[in-house]
Amino acid sequence: MFSRHKRKPVIGCLFAMGLALVGLGGVYTLGLVTPGLAEQRAGDVAAHRTGILRLGIVPQQSASKLAAIWGPVAAYLSERTGVKVVFMTTKNIPTFEACLKDGAFDIAYMNPYHYVVFSDRSAYRALAHQTDKKLRGLMVVHKDSAVASIDDLDGSTIAFPSPGAFGASVVPRAEMLAKGLSFTPRYVKSHDSVYRAVAAGLADAGGGVTRTFNSTSAEVRDQLRMVFRTDAYTPHAIATSANVSEDMRAMLGEAFSKLATDAPELLAPLGMTGFEIATDDAWNDVRALGLQPEQAGLERIDTLSCPFD
Repeated sequence: MFSRHKRKPVIGCLFAMGLALVGLGGVYTLGLVTPGLAEQRAGDVAAHRTGILRLGIVPQQSASKLAAIWGPVAAYLSERTGVKVVFMTTKNIPTFEACLKDGAFDIAYMNPYHYVVFSDRSAYRALAHQTDKKLRGLMVVHKDSAVASIDDLDGSTIAFPSPGAFGASVVPRAEMLAKGLSFTPRYVKSHDSVYRAVAAGLADAGGGVTRTFNSTSAEVRDQLRMVFRTDAYTPHAIATSANVSEDMRAMLGEAFSKLATDAPELLAPLGMTGFEIATDDAWNDVRALGLQPEQAGLERIDTLSCPFD
């Protein structure tokens, strides 16, 4: 159920491709506004009927920054598949999770635990993941902090992007609790918000991942120092919903796998070197953690809809 009539701008600037970033109810998109699929599952809305594939990106960073780096990737996929691929993101990670639950995205870039959960309950199917990459969380402190190791953070206030951010929140929290360390979590919506909070002295430390730490502004990054890195896991998944045909999956898989040779200039802003085809069992290392939904902030997922206020 898609409406093209209820549009309202949320960001006034235009991006290089001449598409405006607009939003409705927490879902931001280039060229399309989607009110969610709470009443209509993904399999009921075939992509070929709309001529559009919705590329949903987990909101690790601001909507404007994500649009700037993923919008050109969407255009590349459109050119390679012959079907319009539209960039989409949400105002925060819980909204993104609700949209995954409702199958709102045809293609989604989601964190490893999201894939484990929503491949099961919403029938998302693995397509690809970043090449030569394992996901490791990290902990940063202000550069002038006396903290020298994770053990020094016992009793601290720590900023995280959300309860369900796998590398930046779920794994660091689990590893700290395994060490018997206590802390007060403060959830601040995005990775960039974490780094800004720590740089401003609003939290003793913050959780993130290498890619977003490297891509945050130099002004903020120069105020920070890394004190801890977690164990390594299979990185974020590119997955497709049940309404994407096998033929389209094949074209998308080929496009992602050839991105490094066909359009390498699109990868540098992502902080990546390429993508490789992946199958469901690639995320068995994440399944082996035995995480429960409440440990990843998903205990309320059944009460949320896409979008919500």
